[in-house]
Amino acid sequence: MTALDVFALIVLIVLVAAAVGIWVILGMMPGKIATKRNHPQAEAINVCGWFGVITMGILLPLAFIWAYTNPRGQPGIEKGESEIPATNNNEEVAV
Repeated sequence: MTALDVFALIVLIVLVAAAVGIWVILGMMPGKIATKRNHPQAEAINVCGWFGVITMGILLPLAFIWAYTNPRGQPGIEKGESEIPATNNNEEVAV
């Protein structure tokens, strides 16, 4: 085994490790986005993201779209309401 063969093997291992790392990050992202946005179905979105990784990306677009949408009847961005209520200097807001 020459030095060039060893170098090629190291490059191959690094590329495989990077691909696996990116795939894992893509599986975690929909769940983290939904949790950060306080989505009521964040756990289901997290599961959908991981199943999307297992099925080689078939469910990942669905998980990303689901993480960014709000269910009907839930207050949120689609009705123009902000996530943090506006306050006056004279009033206190309980969070």
